[in-house]
Amino acid sequence: MAFENLADKLGEVFKKLKGKGKVSEADVQEAMRMVRRALLEADVNFKVVKDFVNKVSEKAVGSQVLESLTPGQQVIKIVNEELTELMGKEAHKPEIAPKPPTVYMLMGLQGAGKTTTCAKIAKYFKKQGKKPLLVACDIYRPAAIQQLQVVGAQVGAEVFTLSNETPVQLSKQSIDYAKDNGNDLVILDTAGRLHIDEALMTELKDIKSETAPTELFLTLDSMTGQDAVNVAKEFDEQIGITGAILTKLDGDTRGGAALSIKAVVGKPIVFSCMGEKLDDIELFYPDRMASRILGMGDVLTLIDKAQSAFDEKQAAELEKKLRQNTFDLNDFLNQMEQMKSMGPLDQLMGMMPGMNKAALKGASIDEKQLARTEAIIKSMTMRERERPDTIDFSRRKRIAAGSGTSVSQVNALLKQFEQMQKMFKQFSNPKQMKKLKGLKFPF
Repeated sequence: MAFENLADKLGEVFKKLKGKGKVSEADVQEAMRMVRRALLEADVNFKVVKDFVNKVSEKAVGSQVLESLTPGQQVIKIVNEELTELMGKEAHKPEIAPKPPTVYMLMGLQGAGKTTTCAKIAKYFKKQGKKPLLVACDIYRPAAIQQLQVVGAQVGAEVFTLSNETPVQLSKQSIDYAKDNGNDLVILDTAGRLHIDEALMTELKDIKSETAPTELFLTLDSMTGQDAVNVAKEFDEQIGITGAILTKLDGDTRGGAALSIKAVVGKPIVFSCMGEKLDDIELFYPDRMASRILGMGDVLTLIDKAQSAFDEKQAAELEKKLRQNTFDLNDFLNQMEQMKSMGPLDQLMGMMPGMNKAALKGASIDEKQLARTEAIIKSMTMRERERPDTIDFSRRKRIAAGSGTSVSQVNALLKQFEQMQKMFKQFSNPKQMKKLKGLKFPF
């Protein structure tokens, strides 16, 4: 989960505050001292930390807070508001050119995940009806072009490349190609370096001059913390970026980059990448990220993921099957696959209010069990999925062998599904459907 360590430490600070019936100025000062330490350990810029703590302290020691019925909650509310302000207050939606094609230029150092991010952006906008063109401007890194072609094929986006052309010429010709072929979005995958040098900056400046990008995105590895902010500052001063994209936010991220970029560089974080899959990209909402950091969850993002993963027509058909008690293992498998497309279960659980690291310790999130359940169902014939009650012992042995599981595991799944069907039948009355909330699914 993003900012796991920071969230845990801040959680401990505010747990002490909430446990007090009354909060004194000394209590607030002690809490802010611990907050300062937590932010510095998260590799947040020192000046940013100083300004942040001063603003929170000034608001938190006011009489309206200290004399309120819930002073601890009031302090947390102030911290939440200031964290949101620190990261940009509102989401920055990428600009679309009034006359196509829109051009996005992606920059960054090697290893930040720039090429994969290009494909993620292409898929993100394909869902919105755009026809993206990926442009392979990195002619230096071995296999960079092939990598872009592979991920481009996976998201269904065409990749533009030319041999014996410089990146500047290539990028310029890609715009003409996009106009001729109806591509309304051009994504330039530029070359990176292990460090910032004059040759890299000169090439990027020339590409910018020739293509006049609508947005200039800097891809940053969030694992690098404060170093990512220094890189952003350098790129902005020399090239002029319009926003940043943070990758690897699903890793052991300390949080320094996300909490410092807007304050230090003055440019917003536009996208965040929470995983390796090409669907794992989302707009960066400062208020939602602040809520995650403070253990308040992120229900809005969870709803967004559910709406994108679950088809309305399928949902209506599923409801009908539940009411008619015709829900079978095919339907169950389909629901599992849609749920998996939302992302890892621990990430989804982390978006629920109160589900921080400590809360998740007692939760059973067995991804392997999900995989076993899926393997068992896929080893059945269509007839067996529709009528699991017809599966005899010999067929159960075959299903176990085909799925790499044991007969007892197959038996357990079938028994649990049978119990689930009985529950559906019992509560098939619309007035009783709400009671299904407590039903335990065979995960």
